[in-house]
Amino acid sequence: MSGSREHAHELIERLAASQVAAVVGLLEAMLDPVSRAIANAPVDDEPETEEERQAVAEATEWLKHNKPIPFEEVLADFGLTLADVKGHKEPQ
Repeated sequence: MSGSREHAHELIERLAASQVAAVVGLLEAMLDPVSRAIANAPVDDEPETEEERQAVAEATEWLKHNKPIPFEEVLADFGLTLADVKGHKEPQ
């Protein structure tokens, strides 16, 4: 196993800075238990219900005539901010 680690280190040393950042993001996701659980979760293969199809159709129709509501505005309706959302990370 140490040979694999050494090889990984050698490869990382040869990467450009932007590539290192991408690899770091991948490694963080691989080590995060929630990300791992989501990646390993079974595919949702339950058939879509008529009620779900209706809700999607209504939302799609609504968006044809209305502007989307920003997430920040939805949070504000509940007295919250983005900083209040657990695990929130600002886009880079």
